[in-house]
Amino acid sequence: QGIDMAMTNNHDLIILDVELPDMDGRKACRLMRDKGLKIPILMLTGHDGDKDAIMGLNLGANDYIAKPFRLQLLLARIHAHLRQYEQTSDAVFQLGPYQFHPGKRHLQKEGLSRPIRLTDKEANILKYLNDSKGAVISREQLLHEIWGYNPSINTHTLETHIYRLRQKIEQDIDEKIILTVQGGYRLNNTPD
Repeated sequence: QGIDMAMTNNHDLIILDVELPDMDGRKACRLMRDKGLKIPILMLTGHDGDKDAIMGLNLGANDYIAKPFRLQLLLARIHAHLRQYEQTSDAVFQLGPYQFHPGKRHLQKEGLSRPIRLTDKEANILKYLNDSKGAVISREQLLHEIWGYNPSINTHTLETHIYRLRQKIEQDIDEKIILTVQGGYRLNNTPD
């Protein structure tokens, strides 16, 4: 049941104990990886031997933490694995009603039969704005980061891409995803 929940729900990370009541945690890890689960998996174990850790890592775990452990250490490792995962093409982010798959360059929404396809630049804009964690990103910064433009270049490329993105993702929903704020842009996925 836990494996099915891991495969069907949108989780950021899984913490899995080796000692499960009905299955070895390493086997559960391998089964999830075999089914295509890409998110980080941290294994907790009462065994502290290298052989046990190597076996768990070879079966698909991202990290192996021996018990007893300090909570601060566990939290630090969780944050490190989440930061690392967010930079991969397998990462998935929630943007309003959509699941954003930057590596696949599309947005998926429950009830849509097909994903909304994005161009490379559109996906890069959304990824850069998402990575900013709600900070306002200036027009000049986006032009530099996405296109490599010098701030002195006069172009409407960014505005055209933002307009097209809004047409694709905001026309059938009641909320704005991309906000124009004081000379820049930010995503509406964080509180003001």
